[in-house]
Amino acid sequence: MSRDFKYKTAEALAEDAQKRGLNVRLRADLSPLAKPIVIQGRTVGNRLAIQPMEGCDGTADGAPDELTFRRYERFGAGGAKLIWGEAAAIVPEARANTRQLCADEPHLGGLAKLVEVCRASHRGSWGDDSDLLIGLQLTHSGRYSVPRPILAQHDPLLDPRTVMDKSSGTKAGPETPLISDSELDRLQDRYSEAANVAFRAGFDFVDIKQCHRYLLNELLASKTRPGKYGGSFENRTRFICELVERLKSENSNGLIATRLNVFDGIPFQFNGENAAGIPAPFTLPVRSCWGTREDDPFEADLTEPLALIGLLKARGLAMVNVTMGNPYGSPHILRPFEYAPVDGYLSPEHPLIGVDRHFSLTAAVQAAYPDLAVIGSGYSWLQAFVFQAGAANVAEGRTSFVGIGRGSLSQPDFGRHVLRGEPLDPKRICRTFSYCTALMRNKNHPLGQFPTGCPPFDKAAYAEIWEEAKSS
Repeated sequence: MSRDFKYKTAEALAEDAQKRGLNVRLRADLSPLAKPIVIQGRTVGNRLAIQPMEGCDGTADGAPDELTFRRYERFGAGGAKLIWGEAAAIVPEARANTRQLCADEPHLGGLAKLVEVCRASHRGSWGDDSDLLIGLQLTHSGRYSVPRPILAQHDPLLDPRTVMDKSSGTKAGPETPLISDSELDRLQDRYSEAANVAFRAGFDFVDIKQCHRYLLNELLASKTRPGKYGGSFENRTRFICELVERLKSENSNGLIATRLNVFDGIPFQFNGENAAGIPAPFTLPVRSCWGTREDDPFEADLTEPLALIGLLKARGLAMVNVTMGNPYGSPHILRPFEYAPVDGYLSPEHPLIGVDRHFSLTAAVQAAYPDLAVIGSGYSWLQAFVFQAGAANVAEGRTSFVGIGRGSLSQPDFGRHVLRGEPLDPKRICRTFSYCTALMRNKNHPLGQFPTGCPPFDKAAYAEIWEEAKSS
């Protein structure tokens, strides 16, 4: 049963937001979402973006598979002109799951086919794909890598949750080796090679992933790390600044982007059935979280994230996709939900507060850099009113694009409805049931990972998979 989303009308939602002191506004006129935008000389046809929703449906060695191609065919036909492709690991040991894509030379052909399937589908539905932008997210999963976590820092909040050896159950601790400076130096070469593969495959941009507490996000927070990549702000941002400058010089026609946590916050923990999650124990000052107040880790501090964006913009960054939180530790911050993930807790705050946090921090980034393309997140919980909120944010200059994640799995053709002035299909609106997360968390599969999608509203592909996962 729905707990918090009880709005029958846009007016009811707006009134509740106002009563809560939240800056979530709605606009009936959706025309701002249809306006094109120019990004470093490239025209993008509208302000609708598919977020990097990973399908966990590649082959065991990291190539796109049948369900992967199906998703991108549906994304291409859907009408959004910015398709922010999912995470692809720069090296096999950096994968977050056993079916994550890889961005390296052996997988060039599969990635090229993925681009062509997406573009052909878009041309078939919309006639022209010259104003379509497709990207690939380049990732290193760091402490969430399988089979072996790779740590950038010792984090007293996350180390007790990080299992270094599943057979023994050994957790990370002060004695756990960190990835060395020399290893990080070599990773710059791997990122360069992965970007070269992505651009040769036909992607228009690459996203250097710095979010959700994966390696480069954790590196930004590494205040206690020794060496040239830790401690000072200059050191902690050295890797990404050097990398963006390098990629831009090596790929003059390709766009460089980043999906960036602007607020890590702290992890929460399960507190019993039908109970809201509670913060993990912490000691002030909290020095292991990026974009987070050391004296109050429940609040964002944008000082460093904004400074970093400025440094990257000066080096040629074209787009920043604003996000926050940790899917393994604070999912309510990352993606406000109505129903808890299968391995998670009930939301400790009204989800509308989480939506407002996304909107407000994204607006702060856009205000600081009004000529930078900024993609906002956190929309799906708003259900039928997603695009009224998005239109208000775009019209008021609070974001450049409206990014849709979970909602693109249940209704990938949302762009068609928006651009035609039609309401979304009520039978396929994402209700944030967290089925997609449940599939992603289920590892009891011969390939070590169930593919993820939307079982309630995409039964053709995922009903049977869901039944198999439930019985595994």
